Amino acid sequence: MLKLKTVFFGTHEFAVTILKELLARDFISVELVITQPDRKVGRKQTTEESPIKKLATAHNIPIGQPESLKNYTLPFTPDLNIVAQYGLIIPKKIINAPKFGSINVHGSILPKYRGASPIQSALINGEKETGVTIMLMDEKMDNGPILTQKSLPIDEYDNYAALSGKMAVMGSELLTDTVQKYVAGYINSKPQEGEPTFTKLLTKEDGKIDFNKTADEIYNQYRGLSTWPGVWTTWNGKRLKLLKIAKSEKTLPAGQTAVENKKILIGCGNGTIEIFELQLEGKNPTDAKTFLNGYKNFVGTKL
Repeated sequence: MLKLKTVFFGTHEFAVTILKELLARDFISVELVITQPDRKVGRKQTTEESPIKKLATAHNIPIGQPESLKNYTLPFTPDLNIVAQYGLIIPKKIINAPKFGSINVHGSILPKYRGASPIQSALINGEKETGVTIMLMDEKMDNGPILTQKSLPIDEYDNYAALSGKMAVMGSELLTDTVQKYVAGYINSKPQEGEPTFTKLLTKEDGKIDFNKTADEIYNQYRGLSTWPGVWTTWNGKRLKLLKIAKSEKTLPAGQTAVENKKILIGCGNGTIEIFELQLEGKNPTDAKTFLNGYKNFVGTKL
């Protein structure tokens, strides 16, 4: 097989695993990487390159970083576009430009969980199983026909980083196998079947905890949002991030704080959560014991 002249679209860590696998295969030549522009992050607003840009730079691959692809034109006609966690809308003219079209690696069993946050949504909703879909793209979001799918069980202790890491490894292997068979004509795509469900672009507000929810629901919210934006509440007018938590069998009124054996407990609508690490706005992260030493008035408050 001749090398497939490929453009790769990706931005985040999930995409890094995919691109690394492509670079290791001798039937694919990644000629160009398109990733999101460098962003300012953190309190100091330092400019940060995407993980994909760093990988492409290390391999001396040309990089494009348009703010939008609306008026963007590919500098050559590729054999194939491959997309994984890119994060910007790709117009029809770019999707249809390659000889073999555009393939997307999506982190769910489509048509369930279309959109920007499929992995997070599966965790937040307490799913027991998810998977990866390799699909051909059309102009509608995650709407194109399916080439292959593979399921993956979700462990009850999986958070976003752990689950997305496992899915990326599985997806990279599934992708390379699928591409070879698809280009050789051994795979026919099939339309998505069933009623689609949709996910949204996450914001910091999605991390706000409602302690009237059950401990299970809050723990699942924490699992899904652990990488970003995290889960948080407010105390004394400041944002309080809960960095490491677990479910507890203790019983407390919803939002009520308590301490037991130097452990912080917060009541939920049903059940309780235990806090191991937390961070008050403007302060450094700390463990529960250190936090209580500095803020003794936290005990017994209602969040």
